[in-house]
Amino acid sequence: MTRAMGAAMCRIHVGNALSAFGLGFTVPYLYVYVAQVRGLGAMTAGLVLAVFAVAALVVLPFAGRAIVRRGPLPVLLAALVTAAVGALSLGLAGSATAVLLAASALGAGQAVMQPALATMIVDCSTTDTRSRAFAMQFFLQNLGLGVGGLIGGHLVDTTRVDSFTLLFAIEAAMFLLLVGVMATVRMPRSPRIDRAPTGSAKGNWKQLLGNRAMVQLCVLGFVLFFACYGQFESGLSAYGVEAAGISTSALGTALAANTLMIVVAQFAVLKFVERRRRSRVIAAVGLIWAVAWVAAGYAGLGHGSREMATAAFVSTYALFGLGEAMLSPTVAPLVADLAPSGLAGQYNSVFALVKQLALAVGPAVGGPLGASLHAPYIVTFLLFSLAITVLAVRLGRQLTAVQDQPWLGRSRVVARGGAAEPVGAEA
Repeated sequence: MTRAMGAAMCRIHVGNALSAFGLGFTVPYLYVYVAQVRGLGAMTAGLVLAVFAVAALVVLPFAGRAIVRRGPLPVLLAALVTAAVGALSLGLAGSATAVLLAASALGAGQAVMQPALATMIVDCSTTDTRSRAFAMQFFLQNLGLGVGGLIGGHLVDTTRVDSFTLLFAIEAAMFLLLVGVMATVRMPRSPRIDRAPTGSAKGNWKQLLGNRAMVQLCVLGFVLFFACYGQFESGLSAYGVEAAGISTSALGTALAANTLMIVVAQFAVLKFVERRRRSRVIAAVGLIWAVAWVAAGYAGLGHGSREMATAAFVSTYALFGLGEAMLSPTVAPLVADLAPSGLAGQYNSVFALVKQLALAVGPAVGGPLGASLHAPYIVTFLLFSLAITVLAVRLGRQLTAVQDQPWLGRSRVVARGGAAEPVGAEA
């Protein structure tokens, strides 16, 4: 990595941390703010949360094309300004219409930030450094979310509207501060992208859909996000309260255990996965999450004490965190390495779109199932976790040796005594 790439990467990591901090600062309190503080009711609050997902689904297909044509930095700056306007408007909105419009802007801006920042990481990293860069991104995102949620929780007061207005104003200021930080980034010329493709959007989509490995990775990604992230704050929490009798404080402990596992284990796990086949690492995550669902099953369906049930439920979230730490240096770099030259932005946006779809469908399916049909809920997601292992093994058959084991490319280069060739060339 050159000095210019290193300087740019530092700013990108700051951007990841600040954007996650802003997200954690307000999102946990959106429902309370809309339903109770503004007095707009549970229906409007639910619509606001749905609008976040819908806005992301609308803008992400266009974001990929914009990143390819304009570059990730201008798209990121536009997304940050949009999110800042949405956050400030949300803090001032008093009617249902104003709240929904503000949430649309905030949701769209936040959704576009993800593929833009991911593409910047691709452009500022090499095959040697990409896994570690994405691991650092995931570490900082979780740290930012945790710190933001902690500070935000001490600032809000449900009896005072102005405390929430201050909260959203700080979030808007955070996004604008990030505009200033990212505007100073000098993106190096990526070794993987010679020029943006000049083909039509339809042609680029056809090329993507013709990439069997990418299609299989998207299917696998949907199952990953559906079976894990899509259950955290919906089905799994409902199951814990209704089936296992978990208290709200214990649920908070479980969520903290998930974050703590990621923060503590991320770089220790990175050393383990860097020399393993990517497909095998993802397959192992499926098995780990299967054990997590077995622990959840014991918590709600077993006949142990309340303390044992609580310990099993907290262990479920901790095991999910271990799997997430293994995925962060594996899946995102694989998306980048599957992208043909010049299309990393579009591939990142498509994968972000798949994630949003899973996060929209997951709570809708898991929430009612986890709250009322306890045994079928556990069995269903245990099978989904095992399906992750099967899909990962099948994906490994579609990958080239270097895509599945990126260190092989480095070893071959060293043996020849030459400079490292970008992995994207083999895609």
